Order: sequence, then structure tokens, then C-alpha cells
Amino acid sequence: MKVLIIIPAYNEEDSIYDTVQSVKASTDYDYIVINDGSKDRTPYILEENGIHHLTLPNNLGIGGAMQTGYKYALRNGYDYAIQLDADGQHNPVDLRNLIDEIENTGYDMIIGSRFVERSGYRGSITRRIGIYYFYAMLKLLTRIRITDPTSGYRVANRKVIQEFANHYPIDYPEVEVLVHLTKKKFKIKEIKVEMNNRQGGQSSITPIKSIYYMTKVTYFSLIRSIF
Repeated sequence: MKVLIIIPAYNEEDSIYDTVQSVKASTDYDYIVINDGSKDRTPYILEENGIHHLTLPNNLGIGGAMQTGYKYALRNGYDYAIQLDADGQHNPVDLRNLIDEIENTGYDMIIGSRFVERSGYRGSITRRIGIYYFYAMLKLLTRIRITDPTSGYRVANRKVIQEFANHYPIDYPEVEVLVHLTKKKFKIKEIKVEMNNRQGGQSSITPIKSIYYMTKVTYFSLIRSIF
């Protein structure tokens, strides 16, 4: 069994080193950092510390970075690929649970959820409203119940890796790809994970971008559910 942890990183100089060290201390799975055209010290930290990485010449957004990781996973024969954020929010202690679940259940994707069971996560009220909005939208469009549709902490099998290597949204992909996979009859489920607070840097989603994010994701999810 070959497992690859994909860590997309854009301007994560405050957290990328600690995130990678935490991953290496928690598991012996392979990892690759996708440096998404960072403008801060992220590239230097990766080089100076011998961290496995690929560097994109320009910032493509989370979707472009993740698709690069999936292409790498496909070309190198990995059975499973896990997305793990560079900001330290995803706890590496849950990596084994995600792999065990996808191996033992035969599902195509397992999502690490903050809400499928009670956890220590406490997000802002606006973030919780947004998550519930996408939960309701997904339930309406796909008839599946995903309590944490914006969670990027997820593992995909080789069939999904191949799908994502060829078709993946450029930005804000988490919700849209669930509609896409469900329409193609892939099987998805959630398990409980613990999420940390961001360990450094700032989120790329500002209040103004949140409006754009919700509008764009809703529009393209509707399109994917029809065609």
C-alpha cells in the first residue's frame, strides 16, 4: 500500500516547517509539499530543510496545487492520497484513521469531519453558517449528508486520484468536487477528526472573498449537478 500526503502551501512560512515535522513524527507515509508560487520565505524554508516539494512558478490556488499533487500521485503509483493543510489545522494523528477507514470500507473518499461527532472545534458563527449552507445545498443537490463539506482533510483512493488528476476545480474545490463525485457514483463518507486552530499566517478567505466563494461554489455546484 502506497500512501501520499499532499500538502498545498501558499505563503505558509509561519507553519510549514512545524506541519511537516509533525507529519514525519506521526507516520511513515510519503509526503509532498506543493509550493503554490509563495512570495514569502516558504520556498527557502523548504530548500533549507530538505523538505520534499514541488514549486509552481505562479500561484494557481488551492485547486491547482492539489491537482498537481494528484497528478504526482497518479504518475508515481500511489494507492491513496491525503490532503493535509500546511497551516497546521489538520491533526496528523488522524491520518491512520482516515487510511484505515478507506481501506476497510471500500469507499472512494473519506472526509475528516468536525461535526459528524462532537469534537473540540469551535469556529466563528459566520463560518458555521457557511458550512451549514453548503451542507444543506449538497443534501438538496446530491441527497448525501456531509456535515463538514468544506473540510479539506480527506483521503481519496486510486480511482478518485485518476479522476482528480484530469478534472479538478481551480479554486475553492472542496464542495464542488463532492457534487462531481456523487454524480459519477463514487462513494463518500465522513469520520470524526480533531481540527486545530490555524498555527500561523492568515486565511486567504476574507469577508469579501467569502461572498465570492459562496456565490461561485453554488453556481458551479448547480452546473455540475445538472450536466
